[in-house]
Amino acid sequence: MEESQELALTQLRKSVEKLSSSTEGYEVPTLMRFLVARSMNPDKAAKMFVDWQKWRASMVPPNGIPDSEVKDELEFKRIYLQGLTKSGQPLVICQVSKHFPAKDPVTFKKFVVHVLDKTIASGIKGKEVGDEKLVAVIDLSNITYKNLDARGFITGFQFLQSYYPERLAKCYILHMPGFFLTVWRFICRFLEKATQEKIVIVTDEEEERKFKEEIGVDALPEEYGGQAKLTLIQDVLPQTST
Repeated sequence: MEESQELALTQLRKSVEKLSSSTEGYEVPTLMRFLVARSMNPDKAAKMFVDWQKWRASMVPPNGIPDSEVKDELEFKRIYLQGLTKSGQPLVICQVSKHFPAKDPVTFKKFVVHVLDKTIASGIKGKEVGDEKLVAVIDLSNITYKNLDARGFITGFQFLQSYYPERLAKCYILHMPGFFLTVWRFICRFLEKATQEKIVIVTDEEEERKFKEEIGVDALPEEYGGQAKLTLIQDVLPQTST
């Protein structure tokens, strides 16, 4: 590790203590995610880290949000959790044509956390390191105006930005219809530059070829040109840490 990174980590730990919290029990890769997300600024990273700790304590039980708490959202059967991509990151797929704006925003937020936590956990081998990332695919094929939910999109991305810093490796958006462009431009107002740079809107054959190549046929479902079977997230057994 570079000396500048060591210094930033030391300053981050001190800044967290000044905010009446502690980094005890958190490995370097976890702390580095917060530093990277805040351009290596220890004070800003410390605030983000403490905000995350408070949010996590108030929102998520120690063993995570169980299926039973998000049963209504799971019943839409729109989220699929596949194997690992070529780069070793778990692949999560959202088929937006099965999504409808949430009647209960609190349950939807819990659902977002449930999906992100379970996806990240599925990529952990043994003990969590702290820098695990995920790859997301947002499939907009066959959507209608009933499926439009800018607030839902913004909630998902804002949770990633605020509470899962540097967890997103890449996000591919497939089959974006023309009428969705206005909605997407609005959503982009809420996305940090770093997040936007990780998003690929697949629009032509070359981009589709790269998408398939980067994901790999073993993780990519048959419906998207791979060899895997689509697997609903609720049908994937949760990982247990050792």
